[in-house]
Formats: sequence, C-alpha cells, structure tokens
Amino acid sequence: MKKILILSLSFLLIIPLFAQKRDITLDDLWKDYAFFPKSIDDFNSMNDGEHYSTMEKTEEGQEIIKYQFKNGKKVRTLFTSADFKITKIRGYTFSKNEKQLLLATETEKIYRYSSKSVYYIYNIFTDKLKKLSDDKVMYATFSPKGDKVAYVLENNLFIKDIQTEKIIQVTTDGKKNHIINGASDWVYEEEFALVRSFEWAPDGEHIAYYKFDESGVKEFSMDLFKGGLYPTQEVFKYPKAGEDNSVVKVYFYNLESDKNTYIYTEKDYEYFPRIKWTNNPKILTIYGMNRHQNELDFVLANAEDGTNSVLFTEKDKYYINIHDNLTFLPEDNFIWTSEKSGFNHIYIKNLDGSDDQITKGDWEVTSFDGVNSDKMEIYYSSTEDGSINRSLYVQNLETNKKIKLSTETGTNSASFSKGMKYYMNSLSIANSAPVFTLHTADGKQLKVLENNTDFNTKMERFNLTNKEFFTIQTEDTELNAWMIKPPDFDENKEYPLYMFLYGGPGAQQVTNSFGWTNYYWYQMLAQKGYIVACVDNRGTGGKGSEFKKMTYKELGKYETIDQINAAKYFGGLDYINAKRIGIQGWSYGGYMSSLAITKGADVFSLAIAVAPVTNWRYYDNIYTERYMQTPQENASGYDENSPINHVEKLKGHYLLVHGSADDNVHVQNTMEMISALVKANKQFDLFIYTDKNHGIYGGNTRYHLYKKMTDFILENL
Repeated sequence: MKKILILSLSFLLIIPLFAQKRDITLDDLWKDYAFFPKSIDDFNSMNDGEHYSTMEKTEEGQEIIKYQFKNGKKVRTLFTSADFKITKIRGYTFSKNEKQLLLATETEKIYRYSSKSVYYIYNIFTDKLKKLSDDKVMYATFSPKGDKVAYVLENNLFIKDIQTEKIIQVTTDGKKNHIINGASDWVYEEEFALVRSFEWAPDGEHIAYYKFDESGVKEFSMDLFKGGLYPTQEVFKYPKAGEDNSVVKVYFYNLESDKNTYIYTEKDYEYFPRIKWTNNPKILTIYGMNRHQNELDFVLANAEDGTNSVLFTEKDKYYINIHDNLTFLPEDNFIWTSEKSGFNHIYIKNLDGSDDQITKGDWEVTSFDGVNSDKMEIYYSSTEDGSINRSLYVQNLETNKKIKLSTETGTNSASFSKGMKYYMNSLSIANSAPVFTLHTADGKQLKVLENNTDFNTKMERFNLTNKEFFTIQTEDTELNAWMIKPPDFDENKEYPLYMFLYGGPGAQQVTNSFGWTNYYWYQMLAQKGYIVACVDNRGTGGKGSEFKKMTYKELGKYETIDQINAAKYFGGLDYINAKRIGIQGWSYGGYMSSLAITKGADVFSLAIAVAPVTNWRYYDNIYTERYMQTPQENASGYDENSPINHVEKLKGHYLLVHGSADDNVHVQNTMEMISALVKANKQFDLFIYTDKNHGIYGGNTRYHLYKKMTDFILENL
C-alpha cells in the first residue's frame, strides 16, 4: 500500500513537469523557424471555374496539382519538377487554353518586385518541356492564343513563336541606366508596383509597352563588399525628391505590320502608373497623372493609330492612390473605386464619363473581389466590422441588397473562381494561425483546406498571452491600439513598455490578423517582463481619407504627436513604468522612432531605428512628393520634421541599424544621421549589415539582427 502511494505521488509530481509551458527563444524564431504555419500557395482558378490549381512542395521538388472547387478533391497532377530535374519553381502561369505552362526557375531577384528567371514551356498534353531561352529573362508572358511568349532581355522587348522558335526583337535601343523597354525603372516599380510594363491585346495582334528614358535621372551608387580584394559598385538611376524622373512613353507594337506606334497625349503627363486593355482589343486605357499626383486622367487610346482622348478626370485636394480596381463589364462600362466621398467606395463608370456610386457609408472598401455580370452582383471586402477587420460582402446591383458572407470577425481575404461560382477564403485573426476554406459564392462552406490545427497545437506548448485590442482617446483623436502583457502579469506591479510602430500613410499595424514571426518575438519580450504595444497614429489607413491624408505636406508631425500622447497614456496606467518606455520601427517606422526619441525625449527612454528615412530629401520622388510636394515647394515641411534637425534633444538610448546595400532607403540616411549626432555630441549605438538590402536578411542575418535588438532592449530598458 505504501509503495502504491509513493508511485501515485510521483505520478502527480510528473504531470506539472510535462504540462509546463516553455518560453520562446531566438533560436525558435530565426534558426528553427518554428512559427511559420501552413498556407495555400500559388492558388489559381482555372478557366472553367470548376477547378483550381496550387503548387505544392514534395520531398523531390514541387508539383502543380489540379483540384475540384465543389469538394476540394484532387483531380490530377499537372506537373512534377522531379520528372525533369529542374530547379526550384518560383512561379507558373497557364496559357489561355490551359494546354501549356510557363515555369519560372533559377529566379534572381533584382529589386523589391522585379526578378529574372530561366523559363520553361511545358505542354501538359504532350508532356514535353523546353526552355524558352538560355538567358535569364524578365516577365515571360503567353500571348492570348498561347502560340507566342513575350519577354524582356537586357532592357529590350522580345516575342518568341513557340512552334517555329522565331524571335522578333520589338525594340533595339535598350541599355542599362539609359533606356528600358517593357520593364519599369526603380521608382515606378517601388512606388506604383508597376513591374511588367507590357500588355498583350485581348486578340494578340498588338502589345502595348512602356519605354523609360532614364538618361536624365541622377545615379545612386552602392559599394558592395563581397570578399574580393576591391569592392565593386552598383550604380542605378534613383530620382530623389525634387529631382528629374525618367521620360516615359507608351507604345503600341503591331505584330502583323512589325510597326511601333507612339501614343502622343495632348497633356504632358509626369506619370503613367497603369495601362489596361478594354474588352475592345483595339482600345487601351492609360492612367495619366501630374507630378503632385492629385489629378488623374483616364485616357482611351486607339491601337490602330495611337489617337486618344480623356474619358474622365479625377481630382483630390491631397493625392490619389493608384489601384487595380478596374474591371470592364459586358456593356463597356466598368468598375472603379474612388475616395471622392471621403471613404474608398465602388462606382460604375459609364463611357460618357458619368458614374453611379454602388457602395456607401463611413467605412472603407479595402478590395474589390469581382463581379458576376449574369447575376448583377459585386463582391468586395470592407471595414464594416471595424477598421481593424476585413469582411467579405456581396451586393446586388439592381436591388442594392447586401449580404455579409464572412462568418467570423478578423481579416478575411477571398480568391474567386472564374465565373464567380466559388471562392477560397483566408481567415486570419490575431492570436491563431490562418485558416483556408472553400465556399460557394453564397458563402456556404464546402471544405476546410487548411486549419493549421497542428501548428496551433504546437503553440500550446509555449507560454503565450493574447494580443488585446482597444482604442486610445487623445486630445486630438481616437487611435487603434493593441497590447501584449507578460504571461504572469500582475496589475499591482510596474512593467517597462516596448512600443512598435510603422505609422506611414495608409498603412495599418493594428489589425485583427496573424502577426507571423514578429508576433512571437513580441511574445518573447513579454515573457521577459515587458509589455509590448502598438498604436496606429493619424495618417494610417482604414478610417477614411481625412484621417489618412491629414498629414499631407507635414509627414512626421502629427504622427509623432500621436505616438507621444499614446506613450503618455500608457505611462499613466498603474502597471506601466513611465520612465521605461521604448519604441522601435523599420523604414517609415525607423523614421518615426527617430522622431520619437528626439521630439519625445522626455517620454521615450529608448529607440531602435532600422533602415530609417532621416530626411525626406534623400528619398524617392514619387513616394515623397505624393505626400509632401517637392522640397522646392515645401522646404519647411521637409526640414521641420526631419530627425536630423532634432538630434540635440536626444537623451535616451538610441540604436541605428542599416543595410549597406539598401537600394530603397539608402544608407546615406543613417550616415547623415550619424554626422548630425556626432556634431551635437550625442552618444548612440550603430550597426551596419554589409551588403544587405532594405529587408536585412540572408544566412544568419535575421538571427543576428534580432539578437542585437533584444540585447539592446534588455540592457537599456
């Protein structure tokens, strides 16, 4: 009996040991990559609207698999990389008849979105694979008939006939840092997300393409230290605020006549952020914009002779954000979104320039998801469940009746089938991994594709607390916020506060969505005794154009006021130590954290600025002038909110981090900040990551960076 009692007591003692949750380590985050749940990659609706394809990893390589929408069951494997011993596939596209695939392999990144790859053409029906070119080329794209492929090589546009293998060189004047045909320059890629700069006409008889003349744009150079005896230098065109842009022209190329036609517009536009063919294969739409980006002309151009006219003009007293919510309807009218009512909403535009507003309310349409012309229904996602959430709706165009399709509150994102019969929904909420489900267009759930149950079960082993959402009322406005408290939180104790922010125009960090690796780093800091919080200041998105655009011409001013006021609010809480408040951000967030530690020196005792802008004069002109106009027009706006001009106020601990090969926010920003700090006799910490770009990653880099930041926080906050 005594032996049994001892065994029972021993068993009871063992249970808590097995049930005990453990803390997160940096090894978990950036060596074991333990916090990456599963997702559905390269989801693609097929033409019949009844099937979809995905690309999936296998032990031997990758497979492209065809599934049924109605039940999510696998139909067949369309391609297996191991069968052809080709390297990792980075992307795939179908020809219009879905008999062929274009496969991008051996992909080499250039800037944020651009890349070049070795492409293969795979015939699904003959099981034959052939290489498009021995060269790495850019943006290979099937013609509508699937008999040709257009691509860019060495800044020139080419067309290859798949059967005859005859190659037509559309342009011949391409030259690095001078002329680009069919691709975009650095600033269009970064700020307009325009990458592939050519479009096949619907009948394949024409290609519309851009020509960028960069000759007059000033060059930026970066030294690269890759282990050679002497550094090499990367030189590229980068137009800074107030400086000259590329001269951009749009052309038609007629395949039958082998003729290029320049589209001469009556207005001398500074920017052409988008082109798109209408349902008529002879008519191209062009967005023409002024330099201030507050006036947009919707231009219709004829492919036969290049003649064109302005259908309508949209103006804004601040600026216009470029979007891709342009969908042509069978009646030749089209879907368009605009902020002209004060909130982003959907309109139907007519060919006489008139329009009808479809969605209305003090909330934002965050994405236009599609239209079913037969049923006269539109699908869209919006902030109707609150600015931190995204929900999916369907609205009838004739009756205006609206139905909410999302069943759970969070960040819902829908990908519809062609024909709008089905959709895949991704549901992301703050404290659990994303869930992917299949639905019919009326919202009925057909199947759970991935619920990440295994991942969420694994997370139960860790000592985690929930991210809590709330609002802060300052003397100026109401701000969205979230907070993560330590697992053993005691409201009778005082804790240091670590704030994270981005804060840039239209962005949001306070969203009810899964936070990926950073979420778990914040949990790690909470486990070490910190409260972690984030506040979206004025200028961020989700709350209408006035809230977003009120920072116009004074970037940094009101955003910093809001972050200082938020920190004061937190410091007034009984359980937060007002003398131990730190703040950190990356890019625009680095700019903001630098302003916080200087302008808010009496509030913040620590700041970490990763890849910060320190003076808007050093940043590119499309982004900066959209919000600030040019330095020549608005010198005070640039100078009064530059951290460089406030360094004398610095009191706390300040860590500057930058990649030496950052093509986006140049390390020049940090070097100028260093000079200003030294001149003001201010001590600070600095770390430069050799040859790393704006993302600061690769090899052991992310682990090193997060250890650097973690140690800095532990030692100084």
